[in-house]
Amino acid sequence: MHRVLLVDDDVDLTSMLSLYISREGFDVRVANDGETGVNEALRGGYALVVLDIMMPRLSGMEALRRIRTASNVPVLMLTARGDNVDRIVGLNMGADDYVPKPCTPGELVARIHAILRRTGGRSEPGAANAAQALTVGALTLYPGTRQALWHGAPLELTGTEFSLLDVLARHAGQLTSKQDISQAAFGRPLTRFDRRIDVHISSIRQKLGLRDDGRSWIQSVRGLGYQLLKD
Repeated sequence: MHRVLLVDDDVDLTSMLSLYISREGFDVRVANDGETGVNEALRGGYALVVLDIMMPRLSGMEALRRIRTASNVPVLMLTARGDNVDRIVGLNMGADDYVPKPCTPGELVARIHAILRRTGGRSEPGAANAAQALTVGALTLYPGTRQALWHGAPLELTGTEFSLLDVLARHAGQLTSKQDISQAAFGRPLTRFDRRIDVHISSIRQKLGLRDDGRSWIQSVRGLGYQLLKD
């Protein structure tokens, strides 16, 4: 049973959501302020954290920053509807996805399932899954364990970053449209003004660094898509 941490200061809302999520087969724990949420998230054992942005004692953004300093647990942000700034900032800070409030319990559970499908379990890559490794130049991905190596060293990626890099690696040297990336990585079409792919790609670029020729390993063609260079 997957454990989910729900962090929101709205007691009535968390009670309703936790009941619904529990009925879907999850073990749900609740924290009603950001500081308690961070402490609980960093105790480990959670498959996913649902984190509200507007909270007392510690904002959701600061809570996310603290979580990301020590953990890659998938984080689903609850944002105000139409607040694109918070969404982009959250994605830049390492959130895996977001749901605008107010949201239905069904939509929230659907997003949770989608994130867990693409993040899977986490363990150290070894001989058992070496044959399933995907290698492109200095990059090695282990889809079964969601682990990545860059020049032989562990590459720390969020679950969403891994999914995006996996799609690009499978089409290395080819231009892949944002629509195809969204379908393959998120399982849904890209909507108008949705910038989550751009934000996550920017983060991956920073982690990979630059090539010897000064270019990024991930090239973009404005309005068309992205391409992972082979060498």
